[in-house]
Amino acid sequence: MKIHDFIYGSFRLEPVLAELIHTQPLQRLKNIHQGGASYLVNPKWNVTRFEHSVGVMLLIKRLGGSLEEQIAGLLHDISHTAFSHVIDFVLDNPEQDFHDQIFEKTIQSSEIPSVLQKHGFNLLSILPIEKWSLLEQPLPLLCADRIDYTLRDLSNYNMISLADACKFANELKVVNGKICLKTVGTAEWFVKAYYTEVIDFFLHPLNVYGYAILTDILKIGMAKQIIYFDDLLLDDKTVWTKLINSKDHEVLKKIKDISKNVINDEENYDIHQKKKVRIIDPLVLVGNVRMKKATELSAKVIELNQYALEKSLKGTFVRVLNN
Repeated sequence: MKIHDFIYGSFRLEPVLAELIHTQPLQRLKNIHQGGASYLVNPKWNVTRFEHSVGVMLLIKRLGGSLEEQIAGLLHDISHTAFSHVIDFVLDNPEQDFHDQIFEKTIQSSEIPSVLQKHGFNLLSILPIEKWSLLEQPLPLLCADRIDYTLRDLSNYNMISLADACKFANELKVVNGKICLKTVGTAEWFVKAYYTEVIDFFLHPLNVYGYAILTDILKIGMAKQIIYFDDLLLDDKTVWTKLINSKDHEVLKKIKDISKNVINDEENYDIHQKKKVRIIDPLVLVGNVRMKKATELSAKVIELNQYALEKSLKGTFVRVLNN
């Protein structure tokens, strides 16, 4: 199977990857939006978990990761519920990790273990996902997951150019199992791009508003037994259709409200929301094998990190305008 990605290029996939892509759990991710409520408030914010999962797999392949780690990359978001991280607000889960809590159960109850076995792989050799050093790293380090959602979101939403995204992908290098960057300038570019994602997209007033309203809608729907928890294990479209078809007055009013205009207003606000603090400090190659944190090499990265920390701790203040 041949596959082309607009950031990473063209690849030929091994049979196990090709078959996994066509399983029901992976295909379901085509109807799970990466930004949760984002596409409901701005139809252009429409990157899916499927696109991201395939992208992570291809980035790991490009970086020379093993086939097992490519499989892990493809599967890493398999347990995301409808509307992605909105579920964490619905369940009042401050760690925003509900999908991690149900990850292994989701895979075990699907056809994925049998597909792996058919191709000579054992699920236990893939799990836990966290053991793969290219796929996952704790902040503030780089990893394929973090890199892909930043490049994919921003290039799709015209917040960075596709040319710059592709150029950055060429500046990645793996040293001692960790992703690092070839130059300080590349690190500065990515740190700025990452905070465009975290501050200007995740904490955009319209995005925050969408999360808040959709959280209310889902809580109301569940309280009235219009939808059930198991429905959230399906996909965005299925849940949204059930809510609309309910004809429930309270739900329909909230759905109508989601199209209202909003502005940032710290003095007179209706919604204040914080999301988890995300600070990045990429490793930069110094010489052939030695690495240093970008903050050890760049005053600009230190400044960007301080700005991002202050903005994240403050959160977003949203005033809803009466249309």
